[in-house]
Amino acid sequence: MKSFLALIALLLAASVNAKGVEVSFKTLDDVTIYGDVYALGDTPKSAPLILLFHQGGGDARGEYLPLASRLAGEGYILLAIDQRSGGDRFGMTNRTLAGVEGEEYSYCDAYPDLEAALQFALDSGYTGKIAAWGSSYSAALVFRLATEHSSDIDTVLAFSPASGEAMTGCRPEPYSEKLTQSLLVLRPDREMEIPSVRSQIELFAEHGHQTYVATPGVHGSSMLNAARVEGSTENTWKVVLDFLADSFAQQ
Repeated sequence: MKSFLALIALLLAASVNAKGVEVSFKTLDDVTIYGDVYALGDTPKSAPLILLFHQGGGDARGEYLPLASRLAGEGYILLAIDQRSGGDRFGMTNRTLAGVEGEEYSYCDAYPDLEAALQFALDSGYTGKIAAWGSSYSAALVFRLATEHSSDIDTVLAFSPASGEAMTGCRPEPYSEKLTQSLLVLRPDREMEIPSVRSQIELFAEHGHQTYVATPGVHGSSMLNAARVEGSTENTWKVVLDFLADSFAQQ
């Protein structure tokens, strides 16, 4: 079953990769960010756009190629970037990190990359509503992005938002109460056994944010990847797609 699911994921990824367009742009501190824009051929620039940010040790294509076909099929435009804090966890190259070889960056150091992606989208003439989607450490950073750019970010999805010592200075919790947009926080069931995770989810719920526990599930956005979950992801996909549709439909 696992090999069959992996094959399906690869086939779907390949079908969308052929339609992806590689892009690059600079951050305010002069780092070149590489990414890809995905959309069906007839999708107008007025369609909703999703900014996709990967988890620690990863890259945009490794995390989001298996998901891109389904999201693009819903009529969304996707911009997935390689942040400067990443690697080859999913067997692919982080192009941004390769361009700054020899430099070391913390998770918090990647925040300008998220801001640059948002600015690139705005400068490129995309006029639809915008969602910020983060995974693990970047799920923490999208809290800040949405809070500091509330006029540009319409909705937020945070998959396994990181906290703890590695996120000192950029934890999501201080931004939770300030964040006014619709927000969906997702965790796999196995992470809910961690007391700090349960406390975090409870805090977000107290602030009026939507939460969801994926069963089965794995860390970050990979909880939508059936090959990595080794089981059905349909319930989680339904929650995510319903949330996006409802959020983008709001006036």
